[in-house]
Amino acid sequence: MQEIKSEKFKWIDFEQPNADDVLKLQKEYNLHPVVVEEFSTPTLRPKATEYETCMYLAVHIPLFNTDLKTTYPGEIDIVITRDALITSHDQDIWQLTDFFIDLKNDEKKRLRYMNHSPAALLHHILEMLLESCFPKLDHISRKLDYIEEEIFAGHEKEMVFEISVVKRDILNFRRTLKPQKSVLESLAQKDFSFVSSDLKPYFQDLIGTNIRIWNTLESAKETIESLEETNNSLLSNKLSMIMKVLTIFSAVLLPLTVYSNILAMSAHIPFGDNPYAFWIHLSIMAFIGTLTVVIFKVKKWL
Repeated sequence: MQEIKSEKFKWIDFEQPNADDVLKLQKEYNLHPVVVEEFSTPTLRPKATEYETCMYLAVHIPLFNTDLKTTYPGEIDIVITRDALITSHDQDIWQLTDFFIDLKNDEKKRLRYMNHSPAALLHHILEMLLESCFPKLDHISRKLDYIEEEIFAGHEKEMVFEISVVKRDILNFRRTLKPQKSVLESLAQKDFSFVSSDLKPYFQDLIGTNIRIWNTLESAKETIESLEETNNSLLSNKLSMIMKVLTIFSAVLLPLTVYSNILAMSAHIPFGDNPYAFWIHLSIMAFIGTLTVVIFKVKKWL
């Protein structure tokens, strides 16, 4: 447990809180039993609920797993009381940790962000978490540019896996981000006793940030789907060309095979006594092959 105090309130941050930590918070701040239960179990959907002694929020922030190369939701449980802001998370959310350390070590920042109310600090935290999504979106955009270059450089086969990875990343990003809008709308529109009315325009502004992130994700989704379609078309065209070459090769060899089989079935091979018989038959086979190619050209099959 880490704690920062200011003249107005304090911020308590937990990473992987245990039962003793939760019981201590319950006794000190008279937390509702439902809130205590939320601290102990994962919350799959974001929510904002107010009780007599506190307000509880569950939000999810998109985090990136470098090993699996995909985005996953990181849950943050938030409790607002009259004189405290409590945050809890099971994963190491570096954006939140860095912000906490900055406030703890920098008195000017502490005075700036902790001079109003816990709800005001909550706004700054949510703003910081949403803004941290843009570098991830920039990374996705650079990945899309790389995939586009590789596709048109003739590396369609290698890009099949890369396209699938980026599609999964965008999908998980969208699944994490979209439900958060309901929490922001609740903070901006509903009358909560722990959130002063003068903060509503600021939370409304966060909804705009959420929409900008979502629009960028929509654009990335459409782009990767178009690139996948283009990649599949180029792969299909390459496969068709390969099959065409193999078919033509087989068609050219077919009459030559027939000719050689006819010679093998004959008791007396034509020009068999001629010392140049091999070259004569080779020339005939070359003529048949050339004639077959010419016919294909005339029929525009080549």
